Amino acid sequence: MKAEYDLSSMKSRKNPYARRLKKQITLRLDPEVLEYFKAQSEKHGLPYQSLINLYLLDCRNQGRELKMEWRSHQE
Repeated sequence: MKAEYDLSSMKSRKNPYARRLKKQITLRLDPEVLEYFKAQSEKHGLPYQSLINLYLLDCRNQGRELKMEWRSHQE
């Protein structure tokens, strides 16, 4: 192996995996939600951000619809 390589003559090309890269965002979560996913991540040996991503990806793949019921203040 050479001690030094001349890379100046190399042609650049697009990263074929660039479209698969994750997008960084800011997401505000309740502390309880974050604690839950951090505990799950320790239990399963995955980084908590990866675990949240996998959960949301599963929701998308399963076609889960958001179901929420809001209680009125009059109840």
